[in-house]
Order: sequence, then structure tokens, then C-alpha cells
Amino acid sequence: MEKRRIEMDTIGNLQPNVFELENAVMDEFQMLINGKTFEDEGPRLLLENLQPAPIDQNDNYLQDEGDFSDEIFRYISEMLMDEEMEEQTYMLQESLELQAKERSFYELLCQRSSTDYDDSLYTTEANLAKKNQHTYENDCEEQPSKKLAAIYPESNVPIEEFDDVLLYTVGEREKIFESYITDLKKIRRKSRRKSGPIERKRGKEEFIDFRSLLMNCAKSVAAGDNLAANNLINQIREHSSPFGDGDQRLAHYFANGLEARMAGTGSDIYKALVCRTTFASDYLKAYYTYLASSPFINLANFVANKCIVIKSEKAMRLHIIDFGVLYGFQWPSFIQSLAEREGGPPKLRITGIDFPQPGFRPAERIEESGRRLARYAQKFNVPFEFNAIAKKWETVRIEDLKMEKDEFVAVNCLYRAENLRDEEGLNECSRTMVLKLIRKISPDIFIHEVVNASYGLPFFVTRFREALYHFYALFDMLDANVPRENPERILLERDLFGQEALNVIACEGWERVERAETYKQWQRRHMNAGFMQIPFDRGLIDTAIYKVRKFYHRDFSVNEENKWLFMGWKGRVVYAISCLQPV
Repeated sequence: MEKRRIEMDTIGNLQPNVFELENAVMDEFQMLINGKTFEDEGPRLLLENLQPAPIDQNDNYLQDEGDFSDEIFRYISEMLMDEEMEEQTYMLQESLELQAKERSFYELLCQRSSTDYDDSLYTTEANLAKKNQHTYENDCEEQPSKKLAAIYPESNVPIEEFDDVLLYTVGEREKIFESYITDLKKIRRKSRRKSGPIERKRGKEEFIDFRSLLMNCAKSVAAGDNLAANNLINQIREHSSPFGDGDQRLAHYFANGLEARMAGTGSDIYKALVCRTTFASDYLKAYYTYLASSPFINLANFVANKCIVIKSEKAMRLHIIDFGVLYGFQWPSFIQSLAEREGGPPKLRITGIDFPQPGFRPAERIEESGRRLARYAQKFNVPFEFNAIAKKWETVRIEDLKMEKDEFVAVNCLYRAENLRDEEGLNECSRTMVLKLIRKISPDIFIHEVVNASYGLPFFVTRFREALYHFYALFDMLDANVPRENPERILLERDLFGQEALNVIACEGWERVERAETYKQWQRRHMNAGFMQIPFDRGLIDTAIYKVRKFYHRDFSVNEENKWLFMGWKGRVVYAISCLQPV
């Protein structure tokens, strides 16, 4: 069959457009790509200073592409074949009583078309709305309408053409993926050459220190000086834009959060934004663009899967307990690797744990994930069983896990632990309770990836500063790797990073669900719970470095230090992965 490659238009879109996925894809997408930073803690990494051992092109690690393989994309396509599910909105740790009180309000907000979204949601008090008048429609006037319209296209593309975008054979997948990365880089360089003279001229005329303006505004908000805060926000609005450079975009969304905090409407706005409907096919394209521009998701899944495969190579009964399973995007390639194991695959049992959904079917999403994974296991002839648990993690009992004798137990938790509460002053917070449960399980291996940031602090100004460091790295990363006009980048920054920043800045109490802390803090929690870290396989680390060097921007970094695997951007650690065992 003639090879086909992804064609791109002048703004970096994937062609052809793919048809609509379920809105549920965004849940997984949001939880997987929350890379965080911390300026003051953690080693500073430079990829060019790393000297990994020479890579053998015939190495088994390279033969097993892990989550660089086509299986994660093939798995996503399986979701298209399921029966259409009712539209769902997932709110972390939302009480049923609160949902009942607010249901009518949010149903009204959810009726808004996605194309009607505007930043006026961030400003509900009349005086703030009158002062700023900074709506999404105003933003649209700054750019050609077709660039924003591309975020919400109707699509009737047949499934065969969708397969051409996401389903790759082993031989073609790498070439197509590399080609898309190369095209993104070429378009980004071309865009820089065009905008360079204008930006240099603008820079000579006026330099705007957005970070100082934002910090001063946050201090004014914390002090209750609304007059000074409004004046600073007006200055920020004058020079910021969701279509400018990385600094301008960061300032735009942080100003949204500050306005919402001043108005006292942060929680309502955050839930309305989560509730807003957007075509999931566009989120899928944005997800693909993120995979091509950042190694964080691919590398984390690859490392976690390979660690479990290595440690369980002689086991005939394998039980994976996945805290934060969501849609299980991590496991199709893992199931395939088990099928290729010498001597035959083991019996695989996955216990998927996640927060319950609101409504009458709290475990519906997890059960759907189990059915899709079961189809994959059947396809690869791997004996399989799935156990769905929809509870708050700290309320899970060991009896719920249905442990069996003579099975290799692996606990997996990537990205999601930052959403556990860490209340000060309590004897045991949710994070401590979950770690104690895992220690009671006594797993053979515990893979834990944490967001290395410190914006979970209770004090607003300190939290704001740490969030500023974190999101600056994310916006800078996209600015260096994705063209500014790319609609998938606009969607990522507006519906993912901007939404998360709003929660950190404008929400408090139970409604503030973004609570990251540094890897050093998690290391202390691990030790107190009775875990010890074990080193990663050297070949695995060398392969990870090789993959980052081959596919991604030179400012991405990966390194092992003190039994942690660090992933970062421009020397700042964004994620940290540890492999642990009970003491």
C-alpha cells in the first residue's frame, strides 16, 4: 500500500480533519499533560551536558517503542467505535449535595455553544466587566477568524481517513511522527523570521515586564487594594494577548484569574469552563500536537511500562493497581509487550481506581476503560481481568482490590497525586492515607510520577509566584516548539493551561484541586510511609535520553539523579519519576 504522510496546511493543522470523538477524551488529556516547575528546588538539567552510553540500534528497548508506538493512537481510535455516550462533566471531589444545588446553574451554562465562549466569563461583577470589556470576541478581532474557527470544526471524515491520521504501521509510524515534528519546527522558524523585525522594533520602543506587573497585582489583590489591582490589570490587558508571544499569552490568562479572584467568582467560572462543550476531535488533534512538541507524556508511559515489564519478567500472574486510570491510555502498548514475552504472556489483572463521576453511574467511565482494554487483551491473546473502583482514593480499602496469592503486584500513579488534598493541621491528609494504603498492599514495585512544583501552598501570594514560574515554563515551551498561529496551541493554552491557572489563582478550599508539591516533599512522604527508592535500569535511562535527543527540542532534558528520573525544560525540572519498594 502506498505510504501516506500527514499533510499540513499553512498554520500547522493536521489534514484531513478528523471526526468528532467523545468529550471524554479531554479528561484524560487534561490529567496527562500537567507538567510543572519549581524554581528554587531540584537539580537544574542541561541535556547537552549528559553523556549516555552509546545506543545499540538493535537494543530491545528500541525495538519496544512503548508509548512512542502506534498502539496508544490505535487505542484512542477504539473509542470512536463505542456507542455514543451521554455528555459528561467530571468535577474532582464534588459533593452530591453541592451538585444538586448548582445543577440548574451549570446546565444553563453548558447550553452555551463552544463557539460562543468568551473571556467575559472571567468577569461577572458589573464594574469589572465595564472596565475591561476584554471578551473572546474582542480577541477574535485581532486574528483572522478562520484560525479560531478551526478549533471547533464540524467533521464528517470517514473512519478510514481518520485511521490514516492515527493508526500507523510499525514501519511507517516513526517516519510520520518525525515528519510532523519537522514540519512544526519549519513552520515555527518561518514564523519567527517573519515576526522577528516587528518584535525587535517593538522591543526597542517598549519593554513590558509582565511578571513584575502580575506579582504586584497579586499583592494588591491579597491586600484588598482593588483600585491598584484594577490599574495594574488595565496595564497588563493593554499589552497582553492570547495570540502574542509566550509572555503575552501567560499574562492574558493570569489576568483572567486575578479578575475572577477579585470578583469572588473563581469557582463558578472554573466549573463553567469545565462544563463547556468542545468537539473532542479538536482535543485529539491538540493532544497529538502536544505529543509532537513535548516528550513528557510519551517518556513517562514508556519508563513506567518498561520498569514493570523488567521487574515482572518471570511472573505468570500480574496485578496492576492504577491510581488515576481515567481512560487507560497507558496500557495498550503494555498489553502488546506482554503478548511478545518469551514463554507466553502472564495472566494480567488491572484494578483501575479513580474519583467517582457525578450522577447515577459513578463508575461508568472506568468500566468503559476496562471494556476497551479487554478488547485489546483479546486482540493480543493476553488473559485479562479488570476491576473498576470509583471512590475517593483515601476511602479505598484493601478488600476492594481483591488481592490474590502468588501474583506480582505493581502500583502505578502518574501525574494525578497532585489532586489529592493536603490539608494542614489534620492528623492524616489524603496523601498520607493513600500512601499508607499502598504500603499495606506491599507491592513488588510502585511507580510514582509527581509534578515538581510548589503551587499547592495555602498562602496566595507565594502560591501565585510558584504558579507563575510553572506556567511560564509551559507557555515558553509551546512558544519554542509550536507556531503561534497553530489552533491546537491556542486550544491547549486556553482550555488547559489557562483553566488550570484559574483554579490555582481564583479558587480556594475544596474547589482548589490543583495542589502540586515538589519531588523532595514527596520523597519525605515516601520515606515516612515506609518506602525506599530503587535505581532505574541503566539501559532504560540511556534509551530515554536517546529518544528525547532524536525527536525533541534541544532544551528538553532527561537525567537520573539520586534514584529519581527528572524531565525538564531549559534546566528546570518539570516532572520527576521514582521507582519504589516497601522497606
